[in-house]
Amino acid sequence: MPTPEAPLAGILVADFSRVLAGPLATMTLADLGARVIKVERPDVGDDTRSWGPPFSATGSTYFESVNRNKESVCLDLTDSRDLELARELIARADVVVENFKPGGMQRLGLDYDTVRQPNPGLVYASITGFGSTGGRDLLGYDFVVQALGGLMSITGETDGEAMKAGVALVDVLTAKDAVAGILAALFRRQSTGLGALLELNLLSSLQGSLANQAQAYLGAGVIPVRLGNTHPSIAPYETLDCGDGPIAVACGNDGQFRRLAEVLGAASLAEDPRFLTNALRVANRAALVPLLEERLHAQGAAEWQRRLTEVGVPAGRVGTIADGLELASSLGLDPTIEVVDASGATVATQVRHPITWTPPLAHRTAAPPLLGEQDAAVRDWLTAPVG
Repeated sequence: MPTPEAPLAGILVADFSRVLAGPLATMTLADLGARVIKVERPDVGDDTRSWGPPFSATGSTYFESVNRNKESVCLDLTDSRDLELARELIARADVVVENFKPGGMQRLGLDYDTVRQPNPGLVYASITGFGSTGGRDLLGYDFVVQALGGLMSITGETDGEAMKAGVALVDVLTAKDAVAGILAALFRRQSTGLGALLELNLLSSLQGSLANQAQAYLGAGVIPVRLGNTHPSIAPYETLDCGDGPIAVACGNDGQFRRLAEVLGAASLAEDPRFLTNALRVANRAALVPLLEERLHAQGAAEWQRRLTEVGVPAGRVGTIADGLELASSLGLDPTIEVVDASGATVATQVRHPITWTPPLAHRTAAPPLLGEQDAAVRDWLTAPVG
């Protein structure tokens, strides 16, 4: 089956972003075939180039996780000549992604209202922490947004400290929102010829992801609280202790609970008046969980995972990231790719773009650029006549 042309081939992205949300969005566009030119500060570059440990043989693993398939050019935006090159880059671009503090791009004359005049088809994505109005002066760090936006209030043990997610989840969610908006704007441009200004902020992306938890408050006046690994509306849907550690069990309906009880040798639990329906199981969770764990202690989590999976009960032992990647590989999901430097030598293994295409889409495999690695080539290109 022939490999199709990358869907974003011919799209030029001017990446004025740094840290995580913007760079992850632009890397996703690069994975899909766009040419991404990353503008960095001379000598310093993206903040995350210095975030570590851990460091790989080529740099910060944080930076490298969200910057493959890009070109790096160093422009001093306080220098009039470099600023003019930045304007030229934007004039040639299809997409701009930036996460300067509100007003920062405007002071440079690189804001949407200014740059769209010579380039009306430009799609311009601006990412902030809390928007460009009342929250314009608030610093948008993922951890703080998790705290202020309520995510930490529902993460952690019931009687424990509020906890952040184990990854900068709000940045990741914002990146995905940005990609969705950019692709929609590019699609609309095909019929209108016009671009758009897309304003994203971490707080709104967090709130847009709270789903049932936010609606519990808006629709029923219920303010969700921390429940550890339990679910507020489903039981059993939590981690349960086995003989050698925890297993995650997710019974989404009465049939699955019945099969769980049978496998545990406690079929009578499914007929117990306290546990006949999901709503009753939620109400009587405190009585149900010890009865389940009493039986689960007889064997290890891996064995229970095998037995429950065989009868269609979603279950899995709690593993590490390494375990997760090994699982994906064993399932034929090809979770990683090898990225290579300009000579073609393998530099690192990375998590691949998560969508599988039919016909297959060739994975782009250029390693994250060194600071200013394409500086001369990009400068020459920007100073050459268009055409």
